[in-house]
Amino acid sequence: MDLIADTSLIVAIEREARRKIDGSAHRFLETHANDRFFITFTVSGELACGDSASVETDWRALCEPYGMIAWSPAVSLAYGRIYRALKTQGALIGTNDIWIAATAVAHGLPVVTGNGAEFNRVSGLTVLEF
Repeated sequence: MDLIADTSLIVAIEREARRKIDGSAHRFLETHANDRFFITFTVSGELACGDSASVETDWRALCEPYGMIAWSPAVSLAYGRIYRALKTQGALIGTNDIWIAATAVAHGLPVVTGNGAEFNRVSGLTVLEF
């Protein structure tokens, strides 16, 4: 199965690796060893904001294990639909999370996140929590 990794998963993987612990992120990866993980253009931007990726080579190393899903017109249209629906419900989530959700919806892929409370607000999005 193909999955979109939210920033929270990648940060948790890196944190667990630095601390040398077998946490929930690594256990999720183990149970999905045969799946392919992708990140969105938005996730790559969020990773670039972190201190551990302040050097371009470090950022590339964080992104390299994952396939990159780029922006497309279908993603923008999904973004608009999701935004309007959440705004109407009075349940908006963060802008970057809407972009991640829109990419997932446009490509029919689940999002893996530690932030299920927000992503679960998006109708038609499959959310897997680690």
